[in-house]
Amino acid sequence: MMRKEVRTMKLLKVSVIFLLLAGLSLSAKAQNDFCGIKNTSFSETEKLTFRVYYNMWRVWVPAGDAIFSIKDEMLNGRRVYHVSGDGRTLSSYEWFFKVRDFYETYIDQETLLPLKFDRRVSEGSTKFENHVTFNRKTNQATSTHGTYKVPACVQDVLSTIYYARNIDYGKYKKGDKIPFSMFLDDQVYNLYIRYLGKERITTHYGTFNTIKIAPLLIEGTIFSGGEKMVVWVSDDANHIPVRVESPILVGNITVDMMQASSLRNPMSSLVKKK
Repeated sequence: MMRKEVRTMKLLKVSVIFLLLAGLSLSAKAQNDFCGIKNTSFSETEKLTFRVYYNMWRVWVPAGDAIFSIKDEMLNGRRVYHVSGDGRTLSSYEWFFKVRDFYETYIDQETLLPLKFDRRVSEGSTKFENHVTFNRKTNQATSTHGTYKVPACVQDVLSTIYYARNIDYGKYKKGDKIPFSMFLDDQVYNLYIRYLGKERITTHYGTFNTIKIAPLLIEGTIFSGGEKMVVWVSDDANHIPVRVESPILVGNITVDMMQASSLRNPMSSLVKKK
């Protein structure tokens, strides 16, 4: 394989989980707008499977999978949604680069705020872990590396996805921003989602009526920054991300929802299944 192709595929080491988020943005101050929402979008046994496709030279190649699952559990006397996100490259790529990223969060069912977050990353020769507990009374997050002050309604990188699914997009106008805060890698980030309206799209799963949103991305190893990622969310009560598209520094990536089970609500946004 050519050196350029190997370098390009190594860019896929970013976890597919991040491609399903509403994106990251930096600001001088974190926002606290993600407070008080109740869960109406996902069940305590839901399972979603996504596939990542990489495009270079107009050829789409399946590159990785991500599986998100939920369990109903108790943690320190609180009933929680135990959400796991498992992202990995397909076996056909592992001979030159192997990804095994595992994330899990424990979300308080009453407040939809995370109480505990674990991250275990294995990407090629890079391996690390970070474990975080949130003290909601003192507004502190204690990670593997120390204790940090956080906003009252801060989310983690995985709980953010599930909280965002409960946003009432109907009350926003096209172009509006929806801000919130997230704790990741021992830092608090200010995030926002820009609402782009509604659109009918066709994915590898089928044709959907969707809500279209765009995040503001942090410039880094994979992304060039700006509002270049687009996320299409099912326009029904589940608000499942059914497609994510984003350019990266070399090529483009598409993430499609491929399987969904134990949904809380009917998938009424599905017009036609493939």
